[in-house]
Order: sequence, then C-alpha cells, then structure tokens
Amino acid sequence: MTIGSHLTTFAGLPIVAWDAGDDPADPAAVAWRAEVTDFEAPPSEFEEAFERVLARAGDGGPVALVLGEWGSAYEEAAPLDLLVRNAGRLGALRSLFIGEMTFEQCEISWIQHGDITPLLEAFPRLERLWLRGTEGLELKPLRHPALTELVVQSGGLPPALARTVLECDLPALTHLELWLGVEAYGGVATPDDLEPLLSDRVLPALTRLGLCNAENTDALAAALAASPLVPRLSELDLSKGTLGDAGAEALLAGQPLGHLRALDVSHHFLSAEVAQRLVDALPGVRVDVSEACTEERWGRYTTVAE
Repeated sequence: MTIGSHLTTFAGLPIVAWDAGDDPADPAAVAWRAEVTDFEAPPSEFEEAFERVLARAGDGGPVALVLGEWGSAYEEAAPLDLLVRNAGRLGALRSLFIGEMTFEQCEISWIQHGDITPLLEAFPRLERLWLRGTEGLELKPLRHPALTELVVQSGGLPPALARTVLECDLPALTHLELWLGVEAYGGVATPDDLEPLLSDRVLPALTRLGLCNAENTDALAAALAASPLVPRLSELDLSKGTLGDAGAEALLAGQPLGHLRALDVSHHFLSAEVAQRLVDALPGVRVDVSEACTEERWGRYTTVAE
C-alpha cells in the first residue's frame, strides 16, 4: 500500500500552495506549501517557489512550512541547505514537514534526505518536525530544547537512526511517532534498539507514542506490555502495522492500559474475537480496531513499504 493523497492541513492549519491565487487574510494562520510540479524540475524552480512563500508569508516567514516535491527527489537530497541558509528569514517557523509527497511523485523509500543535524541547530525554536522518507537521512545526537513533536514516516527506518533519535536530548518532546517499516527497505528496529525508550530513561515529557507501520508489531506490543514508559502515556499508536492475536494477547495480559485516552491498532491482523476483547477490556479508552486485514493470501504487511 502507498500514500496516495496530500495533506490538507498541517500543525492544525490549512495548507496553502505557494502559487495559490488569493492571499489568505492572515498569512500566519496557514501552513505554506512549496513544491514543483515537474518531478525533474531544476533546483532553481523550487527556490523560486520557496522565495514566493517567503514573500507572501510576511515578516519572519511562515509559521508552518510544508516542502513537497523539490525536483528529482528520488536522487536529489532534500533542500536542507536552503532552509539553513535562510534561517534568519524564517524566524517565525515553528512547524516543518519535509517530503510531503504521494507515491506518484516519489515512493517513500526513494525520497532522498541528508544530515538534518544542522537544520535542527539552525532552528532552535522549531516545535514540530515531520519527515517523510529516510533514504540518506542522518542525525547526530544533539540537544533541542523546543521540539515537542517528531514524526518520521518511513517504509524502513534504519535501526541506527532510531537509536540516534533516542540519544538526542529532547526535554520538551511530548509526541514521538516512528514508522519503523520493513526489513526489505532498511528497517526494522527491534525492542532492543528502542530499549532506552521502553525502559523510560529518555524523553521525560513524552505522552504520545507511535510505533507505527512496523513489520514486528507483535514484538513491540509484548515489550510495551511490561514497559515502565506506558503508565505516563496518554496515547499509544501501533497502527499501520502487523499486530496479530499474539501481540494483542500480550497487551491484554500485561500492565493496565485503562489510563490511556486512545489506543490505535488500526490496520491489524487480529481475529474478530480478539479485536472485540481488546475493545471490551478498555471501556474508557478510544480503541481503534478498524482496517482489519487477512494474511491468508499475502501474509502480513504494513500500510507503507516501498
């Protein structure tokens, strides 16, 4: 399965394209989108779109910025240097999504990135960072005092990258969502790779955790069933993955989950009986068991791989 449509909102704001005809009444009340329409466009065309966003967003630049296709994204890395060079013109930026593309523009496993460490260092007040694709993505351990939300969407998140995320000092991070993906595309992180997180030794402010799109959701569920991290979570997201009856049984037999506001296991491989038991066991929790799948023909599969 693939990502076939664009977001219409980001960071709670409607997305407005760089070349939209009418200026919004308040340019700070929208998320601006910069992209090229020709997937092989030269860098100059993306830079033109980027400059147009800066011109339309007003002083300090956009509050929220979405970068779509930047031209040959399957072989050209994300324009991180462009953002870093213009950090002084982007003082208002608080939310950033890099790589918001559909599969028709570029498969998630093909989207090229680079070292995002300089980007995070250049934007110490950035609060929300979403990344789609992890090919070529690098990160060095760092401290970022303001980041509250980190989402990494991948068809195969390299375990080393997952470990590095957990080596970062992110004291304000309340929401972490990692799409772990499948081994065939560079994943998948195991509970051992996530041990600092699962043992509750990192990310002191975390309340919303997503370990999504994983080939090994049952193993993750078993680890979470006994994790000292879980009691301080308000939301747990295991969606888009391969949860089966064994993983759900581990959750049911493990520590209490009634304190959660939401448990999302949508896109799962549960039997109808076990799915209903999970819902019935957590009457005060918003449990999402939609998108039931069967493994009879294709085996278990994640929502997104290639």
